[in-house]
Amino acid sequence: MKKNKLSTRSVVAIGIGAAVFLILFKFIAIPTGIPNTQVNVAQSWLSLLTVIFGPLVGFLVAVIGHSLNDAISYGSIWWSWVIADGIYALIFGLLIKKAQLLEGKLTTRKAWYFNLGQAIANIIAWTVVAPILDIFIYSEPANKVIVQGLLSTVINIISTAVIGTALLGIYTKNKVQKGHLVKED
Repeated sequence: MKKNKLSTRSVVAIGIGAAVFLILFKFIAIPTGIPNTQVNVAQSWLSLLTVIFGPLVGFLVAVIGHSLNDAISYGSIWWSWVIADGIYALIFGLLIKKAQLLEGKLTTRKAWYFNLGQAIANIIAWTVVAPILDIFIYSEPANKVIVQGLLSTVINIISTAVIGTALLGIYTKNKVQKGHLVKED
């Protein structure tokens, strides 16, 4: 019977990934003018980690990193958006799991697949999950959270398309591919 436990590599990735996510989330954000909604590069970092380590690691990085940011920045955790961030990583990771995005170079086809997956995951997380949880958990006005969710969806899709695709391209270009290392005699 095979046990589904996290490898040491995954645990380290979660710790480092969540710390970098927190730093990016807290210090590299551009306000949009809509309350509590900003352009954030942490989403692109989360997308890259999810491609590299899978949906579970991505989910945990998002939940831990976002929770820490909320606790440090606001003194409490806004669970609806923490959960939505985790759901984003989980859905995205499941959608791209078999795409082999890290095999070889980043082709146009792989970039399209990456961006289709992140767009679908962003739409579900930010136009469905976050607003519904905001309404049910915090009794937020529907019109407010729908605007926030739609804006977050658009911002995350665009920023992940630009920054996330660039990060994925850099990673795949610099990653040593299988069969490229030769043992010297």
